[in-house]
Amino acid sequence: MPEVRISIGGKEFDVACQDGEEHFLKAAAALLDNEATVLASQIGRLPPERMLLMAGLMLADKTAGMEEQMRGLEDKLGAQEALIEEMRARPAPEPEKIEVPVVPAEVTDTLAEMAARAEAMADALEERLGMVNGT
Repeated sequence: MPEVRISIGGKEFDVACQDGEEHFLKAAAALLDNEATVLASQIGRLPPERMLLMAGLMLADKTAGMEEQMRGLEDKLGAQEALIEEMRARPAPEPEKIEVPVVPAEVTDTLAEMAARAEAMADALEERLGMVNGT
């Protein structure tokens, strides 16, 4: 069983852990050390037992808050998953029938004829303007 030297609040400790768990122990010690450092800066020098107790309680408080937040998020996730399942269980909506008006062929032909006449009139006007201007 490996022993890891950790520092919490400026105090060194040798702690044993399972093989492969060393980095978890160091990460946990770093969290505890951060809380101990905050305590030391706010309160000053504390006996090691009291410092560890207070730092542990501060971490426990943060953990309890995060667990409560996680439960709330799990509840929201469950509600969203239930809504998704409900929507999946619904039958597909009926296709919406859309009627598109059809322009009768005689209207299209009349519009094409009017466009041709307008182009002929424009050509005639350009021709007359060209005669007047001398080109």
